[in-house]
Amino acid sequence: MQLLLLSDIHGNVSALKSVLMDVKKRFSPDYAVILGDNIDYGMRSNQILDIISKLETPIIANLWGNHEYAIIREDYEHFSSKRGIESAKYTRRHLSEESKKYLNSFNGQSGFFSFIIENKNYLAIHGSLDSPFWGNISPDSNLSNIDYSKYDYVISGHNHKSHYFPIFYKNDDSEYRNKKVTYFINPGSVGQPRNHICKAQYAVFDTDSGISFNTVDYDIKYEQSLFNEEIDSFYSLRLSKGI
Repeated sequence: MQLLLLSDIHGNVSALKSVLMDVKKRFSPDYAVILGDNIDYGMRSNQILDIISKLETPIIANLWGNHEYAIIREDYEHFSSKRGIESAKYTRRHLSEESKKYLNSFNGQSGFFSFIIENKNYLAIHGSLDSPFWGNISPDSNLSNIDYSKYDYVISGHNHKSHYFPIFYKNDDSEYRNKKVTYFINPGSVGQPRNHICKAQYAVFDTDSGISFNTVDYDIKYEQSLFNEEIDSFYSLRLSKGI
């Protein structure tokens, strides 16, 4: 069983199309997990949602990220900068009724969605259990304060950086030395990576062979050419720096 993991596309159509072409050449995913922040920052949010709605791969989890939540709910108080608020308001003004309707059909409007595959429990979440939209899971996070032990895999987005690591929780299973392992996965960002690699990034999780992290070239200059003066130039320039 293969799961295609996509996160933080952020209105970047060139990046998403390059990823989907790469997936078609190399993988045969059974399901897609889409971790939120499909929209905003980039200039083509409506087109992104149209592409996602027509994916050939069935979507098992389709989440709102903090940008979907903020824009649909018109709640901008958690953005850390004025330019972020201005970008979100711009995206809302230009979001079509079809896009809004599609966003309101997502099964992960709370920022998370759980499912079972091959008797394994999965949690797809944009942020973290203590803050599903704005929280953060990373190898540096203190995950002992939140109990993820009922899940076998926790797949998250939001921080735009890929990871794969285990946490061993205490339990009463002597066969496994009183430990329960949960694996944490982040596929990285399709449309706005922040690990200093300016390529579209995604992952495929194979239940037999494990995780495959992938980077794909796309036409950054074309995507940058679409920005207008209503959006702070920071959001265009960062694409060529991976920040």
